Amino acid sequence: MPSENEPSGWDIWRWLPVAWLCLVMALSARGIDASIGIMLDFSMPAAVLYLIYASVGFSAVTIAWGIYLLVLAYNRDVRFPRNFTIWQWTIIAFLVAKQIYVLVMPDFAFGLVGLAWDGGEIAIGLVMIWLVSRQDQPRALVGNDERARPGLLVSLFAGLIGVIVGGAVGAVAGLAAGTGISEVTDISCFEGACGYFVVLVGLVGGLIGAIGGGIFAVWRINRRRPKVAA
Repeated sequence: MPSENEPSGWDIWRWLPVAWLCLVMALSARGIDASIGIMLDFSMPAAVLYLIYASVGFSAVTIAWGIYLLVLAYNRDVRFPRNFTIWQWTIIAFLVAKQIYVLVMPDFAFGLVGLAWDGGEIAIGLVMIWLVSRQDQPRALVGNDERARPGLLVSLFAGLIGVIVGGAVGAVAGLAAGTGISEVTDISCFEGACGYFVVLVGLVGGLIGAIGGGIFAVWRINRRRPKVAA
């Protein structure tokens, strides 16, 4: 029999969701890097650009959310299984919505490789949800006393995530709005004028989103008043 300090087979399996979390974050970062050049090609159909903007924004949210989950996993926080499950179901919902969008919009051609890739990611995600649902709720190494306000480091970390998520959402919304405005107003694309306009609107949207997201995240994590000890 293995000793108490020796990890059992299940102890090793239970870390698979964390490994999967890191892999998804790496793939999301790779997707953002690969989409930067395509986002600046405004000759593509609007439906394609909208999907790229949404994918980039969602990838940024996935990475920021994943960093938070890694902190929970590192601290063996009791909230990790539930938060991981919500994170994974959100990704599955986005992948399903993306495939429906691709099938419905006429600007896309059916791709078996993309469908198989997303289907495999969904299948693995469901397995990871099953794994975390079987985990015992571990005792957190870092206390979660709700009677105390979050520390400065926690507030800064929440603010950083808020800036990343808010900036990504704002930039995607700004790029989509800029593209729509340029098409409705028929802005001239001479020497890339329409492209510069869309990028400018995207940058403004990203800046507003980053500021608003950071402020909201810090307010949200500190809004709960300390509970009086019984």
